[in-house]
Amino acid sequence: MLTSESQPETTLTSQQQHNILQAVDALFDEQIQTTLDLVEIPSKRAEEELAQDFLENQYRQLGLDIDRWTIDSAQLRQHPGYGPSTVDYSTMTNLVGTYTPEHETGRSLILNGHVDVVPEGPEKHWSQSPWSAYVQDGWMYGRGAGDMKAGLIANLYAMKALHQSGYQLQGRVHLQSVVEEECTGNGSLAALLRGYKADAVIIPEPEEDALVRANVGVLWFRMRVSGQPTHPREMTEGFNAIDAAYHVIGQLRKLEDQWNAEQDQHRFFEDVHHPINFNIGEIHGGDWPSTVPAWCEVNVRVAIYPGVRVEDAWQQVQDCVEQARRNTTGPQFEVELVPNGFFSEGYVLEPGSDAESLLEQVHAEVFQQPLQTITTPGYLDARVFINYADIPTLVYGPITENIHGFDERVSVESIRRCTKSIALFTAAWCGI
Repeated sequence: MLTSESQPETTLTSQQQHNILQAVDALFDEQIQTTLDLVEIPSKRAEEELAQDFLENQYRQLGLDIDRWTIDSAQLRQHPGYGPSTVDYSTMTNLVGTYTPEHETGRSLILNGHVDVVPEGPEKHWSQSPWSAYVQDGWMYGRGAGDMKAGLIANLYAMKALHQSGYQLQGRVHLQSVVEEECTGNGSLAALLRGYKADAVIIPEPEEDALVRANVGVLWFRMRVSGQPTHPREMTEGFNAIDAAYHVIGQLRKLEDQWNAEQDQHRFFEDVHHPINFNIGEIHGGDWPSTVPAWCEVNVRVAIYPGVRVEDAWQQVQDCVEQARRNTTGPQFEVELVPNGFFSEGYVLEPGSDAESLLEQVHAEVFQQPLQTITTPGYLDARVFINYADIPTLVYGPITENIHGFDERVSVESIRRCTKSIALFTAAWCGI
């Protein structure tokens, strides 16, 4: 990283600020349409390539150098931050568009975002199709509109606004569109392992116009319980694997309560309501209504505090399940636990970085109010850059509602303001 003596001046003149903000406004209708176009491309897990094609075209139009590669590698699978995958990575690509100045004298920046979205659920519960993006009453609707295609396009149009303003950045900028954020975090990890590092990172996730100070780690696993099938007329002679799974889930709830009771021991989580959540996300079991079920599979998502080693949390989960298996009033049963996604630790963005100070300045300029910080109990890719590269990473994005739910939506004016903040930050951080 550049020393403070060699860094460019981070103060923009009032005229420079005016020109950049005016350029964001001039391009904003186009930005909203581009976002709508991207939202209408379904990009669920392992189905992101059409969306990456769309973004690659946008990056090329901006004159960026393109790097697109499949994320599978032995280096990725051997990294301690890797989450075990259940899909084929040989056809899944990351996309990076790079701006490099003729003479690189400024600080570098990564503008990161993920293109993958979660499943839409039953479409009948949406007001309109989750893939027919639209704007109504100041909100943009559609699956992935808030989480986080609005942020991906905000990164792009912050750069477009700087280009339209006629300013040339003095620092290198990498626009990243990564996969796998919603399930492993391996996309951003693959980008880091490919060599993409910078002096700061911005990730415009949907975070209520605020900066994330701390964030939990996440552990995914599959639990399979084995039973003994019989005819229901002889049910007491068999063993119901679904009943056994509920017994184990009850014990996991006790561990969840125990971890939540420890929140006062973890910085920035003291006042967060129920920071640790064990989500029973999927359950499948049995083969026939008139057969005592011989099997039950449960997919679980567990949150852990920053500073807790994921291996230690995993051991506690395994011990809890084993204790539940042993302490049953019924017959003994078998339980298999397999990590199948996130195996990631949380992070804390330590206060006091130059990047945070600059974001405070530009946010105050755009929003006319101080920047707030929040702590979140959800996963964020910032853990990759902070934990494994020691890069100050600012997760800061627009106001949203119903992410991962029905009628997901993002505030249009919040998109505009966040784009302005990112544009001003980029100009001041990299130098113009």
